[in-house]
Amino acid sequence: MNRLHFSIDIEAEKSTIWKALWDLASYRDWAGVFFEGSYAVTDGWKEGSTVLFLNPDQNGIYSEVETHVPDKIMKFRHIGNVVDGKPQPLDEETRLWSGSTEQYTLVEGEGQYTLKVDIDIMDEHLDFMKSTFPKALDKIKKKCT
Repeated sequence: MNRLHFSIDIEAEKSTIWKALWDLASYRDWAGVFFEGSYAVTDGWKEGSTVLFLNPDQNGIYSEVETHVPDKIMKFRHIGNVVDGKPQPLDEETRLWSGSTEQYTLVEGEGQYTLKVDIDIMDEHLDFMKSTFPKALDKIKKKCT
């Protein structure tokens, strides 16, 4: 497992940035960079709740919202796969990455905020994430300005 770090400076109010990240329509827009038509099924991103991160075929992963401090921190603990909209039991392959995390943090600076992302990635997805995540952050920034 590899830990990647990404960041982008955004000149906007923190609530504007947070909405660009987690409003469901906005989420679809920037998450579509990873897989066209991606979306999330969530109970309002509540701490302790389960989120399904899905592609248009209703396949993807499910995660727990481990930490949610509005306008500041959102941390997910990824658990397992989703097939046809249904969370699947853990298998040998899933156990290799189950428990990995993804955290979004807003840090206040002078006249701007820095959006920091820390994410655990398996070797086979490393190059894709290194090249694609900056594009997603650019989309988020454009939504805020």
